[in-house]
Amino acid sequence: MTIIVFMIKQLQQTVLAGGCFWCLEAVYDQVKGVTDVVSGYAGGKRPNPSYEQVCSGVTGHAEVVQITFDPAVIPFTDLLHIFFTIHDPTTLNRQGADVGTQYRSAIFYTSAEQKVEAEAVIAELTADKLFFNPIVTQLAPLETFYAAEDYHQEYFALNPDQGYCQFVVAPKVTKFRQKYAKYLAK
Repeated sequence: MTIIVFMIKQLQQTVLAGGCFWCLEAVYDQVKGVTDVVSGYAGGKRPNPSYEQVCSGVTGHAEVVQITFDPAVIPFTDLLHIFFTIHDPTTLNRQGADVGTQYRSAIFYTSAEQKVEAEAVIAELTADKLFFNPIVTQLAPLETFYAAEDYHQEYFALNPDQGYCQFVVAPKVTKFRQKYAKYLAK
């Protein structure tokens, strides 16, 4: 008698906010074990917000990326270490010149386990005094994710010569590639 066992890949999702979603998407698109990255909006109350509405700051939403990943290839905690490397989690409602609640640092967890792991990573980084100022990253359960308009998807890949991409996004991608080469997708 032959027994065949099928292993079903258990993918997970998380939603991260760390300033402009183009930056996060450009990095996580290159991470081994990440199967999909979608730019969008989360954390606010307005249903189906537009980019213009989110940019106005009145929706309560942040620019985010929804990351689908295989935790057997890249653990959630490693996704978070990358996250804390490519943005400044110590500035409230701001990343560089991007200012407003829509640019806040946030982790929208999708399970109790992700919440516990995120709390542990924040505690670890705080204990290690990695940052001069306290980490102000919001930690909240994901209520609803709204995909951004099509022209925001794969923005860096499609517009590498655009000024913002050259001067803001590209340095974050380079920083990731240098520090986390072991997680580069082939």
